[in-house]
Amino acid sequence: MREHHRPAVAPLLRRAVAYEIGMWRSLYHWIMRRPLALPPETEAFGYAGVVKPILGVFIALSAIEIPIFDLIIRRTVPWEWVRHVVLALGVWGLLWMIGLLAGLRLHPHLVGPDGLRIRNGTTVDIALPWAAVAGIAANYRSLPSSRTIQVEQGDDGAILNVATGSQTSVDVVLREPVAVPLPKGPSAPVTEIRIYADDPHALVARAREHLAATLPGPRR
Repeated sequence: MREHHRPAVAPLLRRAVAYEIGMWRSLYHWIMRRPLALPPETEAFGYAGVVKPILGVFIALSAIEIPIFDLIIRRTVPWEWVRHVVLALGVWGLLWMIGLLAGLRLHPHLVGPDGLRIRNGTTVDIALPWAAVAGIAANYRSLPSSRTIQVEQGDDGAILNVATGSQTSVDVVLREPVAVPLPKGPSAPVTEIRIYADDPHALVARAREHLAATLPGPRR
């Protein structure tokens, strides 16, 4: 039984460690005002706008709660080490949420001569060359789940949703089914990828310019 669970635990730990490292690296770059360099002739399109107010509220509440809990524990718990542990956890949680927001801000979608790069924080990074894209369109959709990665079955095959705040706003239709890298490993072949962008019309317009220059006559 133990041997059966070990293979499943190891990838989970690796993903957790990679996520934690990526979060702290994003926090460092954001605090130090060191944005990640973009490739030449590449434009960035953010997607954090829909979740920024929610994360802002959680960050503000956490910042308020830290001194309140510290005061309560100082007056009610006789052990000093308990106060230090709770204080450290509170500060860690606050920095973790700031790092999460920083990761979303520092890793936008990229549109450039080589293709479309779909990202979500430090966990999702899908590079699509224009040769793989049949068409792209702005289309707002609400999803039933808050999960970032969601797969559904469409008329032409599997559809991958890379959602933000349970929403997508851009449909990317592929010329043929493609398996893409995801946090848990390569996906099954998908025929369409739907993503969220704060300004979907600007992203679509720029992407269509590249499509027209490389492969004239996209489907959508």
